[in-house]
Amino acid sequence: MPKIYTPFSGLDHLASAVILMDAQRHVRYANGAAENLLAVTGRSLEGRPLEQVMRYSATLEAALENAIANNWSYTGQNVEIRRGDDDVLHLNCTVTPVHCEDAPEIRMLMELQPIDQQLKASREERLIEQQQASRELIRNLAHEIKNPLGGIRGAAQLLEHELNNPSLKEYTQVIIKEADRLQDLMQRLLSPHRATMQPYPVNIHEVLERVRSLLLLEFPDGLVIRRDYDTSLPELVGDREQLIQVFLNIARNAAQAMAGRGEIVFQTRAARQVTLVKRRFRLAIDVAVIDNGPGIPDDIKERMFYPLVSGRPDGTGLGLTLAQSFVQQHQGSVECDSRPGRTRFLVRLPIERA
Repeated sequence: MPKIYTPFSGLDHLASAVILMDAQRHVRYANGAAENLLAVTGRSLEGRPLEQVMRYSATLEAALENAIANNWSYTGQNVEIRRGDDDVLHLNCTVTPVHCEDAPEIRMLMELQPIDQQLKASREERLIEQQQASRELIRNLAHEIKNPLGGIRGAAQLLEHELNNPSLKEYTQVIIKEADRLQDLMQRLLSPHRATMQPYPVNIHEVLERVRSLLLLEFPDGLVIRRDYDTSLPELVGDREQLIQVFLNIARNAAQAMAGRGEIVFQTRAARQVTLVKRRFRLAIDVAVIDNGPGIPDDIKERMFYPLVSGRPDGTGLGLTLAQSFVQQHQGSVECDSRPGRTRFLVRLPIERA
């Protein structure tokens, strides 16, 4: 659906979030970056009072009043706003009175710039480099371990045939079974490097519905999976099976952390004018997997995407590693914020290059 005020369509090319308001502080226009920042669509923003869109301080409240009453501008550094019930954003904010002949009802312009954007991009790049180095080390170790394991298993089988005492075969069976278990683990460690993408047009909601069905079959008692979809999102070009594995691994971790009893939300939104690994994209899809479980332990938050790092005693620590590898093959990113009662994984998948 096209935006109402076409004279301002050029604002969609800006990386900073821009909101235009009337004298009553009702949103009259929001560019793509503002929709992305506030995690809502333009259709749901337009016409709403600003205080319903976000919560802000008394200082910013006074600045908005002065922009209308006294024609004053305002610039604030590290301004805190709240998006929804939980998200706190720190931004640089500029409020400017405006007068437009084509749209006389518009009286002020608010520009919002996340101050952590550059820091986040640098941190993301550094983490990717560290994780790639870690995965390369694990891959080389897996190759070195795999061949001796085959020899150990073969020797145990030969020994078993030579044993006359049946009770001793219990020990050779332990060796064979443990060798098989480790062989399977090595295979899973190597699989992200061997997997090749099969790109086709993919509807992200079909992927999520498949994941939802699998999880409800696996956890039939007590698990609730709620949908919060933007059904206007276009298809992306990607590997359907890899994407299913990405969201299945993330959501299954959440369900296991809650012992199969809790709520998971699948949320999709459009993201506009985004940068992913130094590449600019006009449009991307944000898929959030949100749960109300106990949260990720502090001691593994910074390492949770590394191979063999798990918060569960029986976990292999490969689910998130595999998910991140597949997302990176799609030129996307995955990040997480977590606290007790709310964990949110955000997967961003690009669609259109800028």
